[in-house]
Amino acid sequence: MNKTTPALRKIAKRLILFEWPSVASSASAAASEDPVIERLRPRLRRLMGHGGTRALLARALIMASSEAPWLSAAFVTANGDLEGFERLKSEIAPTTFLEGRVIFLAQLLGLLVTFIGPTLTSGLVGEIWPHIALKERDFGTEQ
Repeated sequence: MNKTTPALRKIAKRLILFEWPSVASSASAAASEDPVIERLRPRLRRLMGHGGTRALLARALIMASSEAPWLSAAFVTANGDLEGFERLKSEIAPTTFLEGRVIFLAQLLGLLVTFIGPTLTSGLVGEIWPHIALKERDFGTEQ
């Protein structure tokens, strides 16, 4: 089991709250659609192809399930889409749902750091979310 680091969780939560401004206060914001993943997906596919992206998402979901067991009810389809969250949103408290999504995204970012390194991961995030300062998306690069 690889637990997510506080730094990865902080970055993940920042991205989620930026994309879902009302997620912390609205149960309806805990929908199955994941705007962070939707914005990442095209760049991930360009970087590692369709199958690689699907495998990366599936691995991140499995790893996140060890910290948030309810995530094991979600899955990645053959097309690389995340499924199962729509049903879960009515069964899980919004704060628990948010924490699970943070863990999932943090695991995904951690896998990216492992596979492509902290500098490229930071660049990828900066390309999608340029408003996030470089110092706020430090994935372990030089201080």
